Amino acid sequence: MPKFVVEADGGSRGNPGPAGYGSVVLDPATGETLAERAEYIGVATNNVAEYKGLIAGLRAARELDPDALVLVRMDSKLVVEQMSGRWKIKHPDMKPLAAEAAKVLPRAQVTYEWIPREQNKHADRLANEAMDAGKRGKQWEPANSSAALDASAARALATPPPAGPPGDAAAGAAAVRAALASSPSRTSATAPALVDAGADTLFAEPGSSPAGPAPSTPPRPGRAADQSAAAPTVGWGPDLGAPATFVLLRHGETALTPQKRFSGSGGSDPELSEAGRRQAAAVAESLAARGTIETVISSPLRRCRETAQAVADRLGLEVTVEEGLREVDFGAWEGLTFAEARERFPEDLQAWLDSPRAAPTGGGESFQTATRRISATRDRLLAEHAGRTVLLVSHVTPVKILVRLALGAPPEALFRMELSAASLSAVAYYADGNASVRLLNDTSHLR
Repeated sequence: MPKFVVEADGGSRGNPGPAGYGSVVLDPATGETLAERAEYIGVATNNVAEYKGLIAGLRAARELDPDALVLVRMDSKLVVEQMSGRWKIKHPDMKPLAAEAAKVLPRAQVTYEWIPREQNKHADRLANEAMDAGKRGKQWEPANSSAALDASAARALATPPPAGPPGDAAAGAAAVRAALASSPSRTSATAPALVDAGADTLFAEPGSSPAGPAPSTPPRPGRAADQSAAAPTVGWGPDLGAPATFVLLRHGETALTPQKRFSGSGGSDPELSEAGRRQAAAVAESLAARGTIETVISSPLRRCRETAQAVADRLGLEVTVEEGLREVDFGAWEGLTFAEARERFPEDLQAWLDSPRAAPTGGGESFQTATRRISATRDRLLAEHAGRTVLLVSHVTPVKILVRLALGAPPEALFRMELSAASLSAVAYYADGNASVRLLNDTSHLR
């Protein structure tokens, strides 16, 4: 029975904004391009464009052979998980598109696999060509495409992968062949190993990547074995593909925020104040204008979920709740100001200031314990969202810990960071051990 690989992508310059999609049908044995599709679709969100790219790719495969087995490879975790039946489809704009995609070919003929963005460059280029054509007031034409693989590139795809950074063309072709050779029920790929690394892409265009990795920083603890084969590159080096970028958003204000009271996961779980809701709406507009966010993940606490929902609604995305992003439990200090905690529990507070192993009075969580929790959460999210730009809506302590770890700073650096309500930071993670952090702590425009 014939087998095809469909790679599809979509993008929106504004989310929503001018949007387009691209899809390509490949021969899994040779990497040859069998068909290309691309279209400018007007103003739409990233997810709508991604679904339309999927539909176009499936239809192109059906035109080639309606009985073929098709492996769909996309860097949209949302589309892959929804079409695989593991995630519910809640957004009203997505339901009819998913239903349309499901009708193109019988379900038994189609499997889905998530891939990092750097392995989806062909479809990404087609989507950008379509958006560029739309900007000129035209539609994409195959004759003007620069995305098609030539014969030499196709031959390179068909050969075993050489040593080199993950995500190169040969490695991608090998992954395709391995996927189609496996069980038809296969729906996901093993993500490449990632370490604390990266250069900021908070303000980058969707799908873009910096010219090279950022200055080297020490690999995070526990990854020494992964670094033995190739030490991190110092200074500028070859393009390693798109990083996994975590855009870190502290929730908007609550009634406790201006009073600088301890407000952790063991307290009253306050809602956003009026000021906090204005901040959430303003940061949602700001992120929509940048058009880089692909996934929204939130702490389970109410103030974060409300902030995340404001952003997700503006971007046309869903919110995933992640328990590991919760604030620390401040025990008996919950609801107190620093001065009140010092007056009531002077020895415990001083011990907490002196050592990350000390926990707040009454069974709170130490910074050491919180760091283990947040590190584990980071590693899991990196594996799940490699190559993507993800918004993490969290609290002061988790954001500071993620930044501290990326910088390789000591634990006491947590007390030297100021993090305003609704402020943004970003950490990009590359596979070579490099890291850089961008801080945007001025929130005066959010008032």
